[in-house]
Amino acid sequence: MTDKTAFRLIVVITIAIPAAVLALYLIPKPDSVPAWATHCPMLNAFLNGTCTVLLTASYFAIRRKKVSLHKTLNITAFTLSALFLVSYVAYHFFGKETLFPKDNPLRPLYFFILSSHIICSAIVLPMVLLTFYRGLTNQVVKHRKLARWTLPIWLYVTITGVVVYLMISPYYPF
Repeated sequence: MTDKTAFRLIVVITIAIPAAVLALYLIPKPDSVPAWATHCPMLNAFLNGTCTVLLTASYFAIRRKKVSLHKTLNITAFTLSALFLVSYVAYHFFGKETLFPKDNPLRPLYFFILSSHIICSAIVLPMVLLTFYRGLTNQVVKHRKLARWTLPIWLYVTITGVVVYLMISPYYPF
């Protein structure tokens, strides 16, 4: 695959995923949530938390020049993030939106964390894809340059994903 083809694919994915997620909020929901779908939010938090650990371990691995371990950890984090996306889409296809209570004094904090999480997840998506591509194609200089920005944002997204789950989970209707 050429860099030009990879870049075009990254652009398509970067547009398609947020568009698909937005569409999930616009389509009518079924009357009931399948039992399996009720486990998706916890699974998503677990996947996010696991990605946090993997990304952190990957950072320390590359600092110690353990390139093979770094690569394995990043491929695993990337795969789990893709699985997260599948689970997220599945849940939001079937599940009703859970609202944070209006009378909860933590509501402004919840919305700040949620908003920053959503914005950063949209920003980091093409960064992750391009950083991943640069690493897999052994474009080390370009990979390092972009990874310096990608890692902290990706970590923020994975950590705030867990925080959002912990804050909203008491209000799930199941």
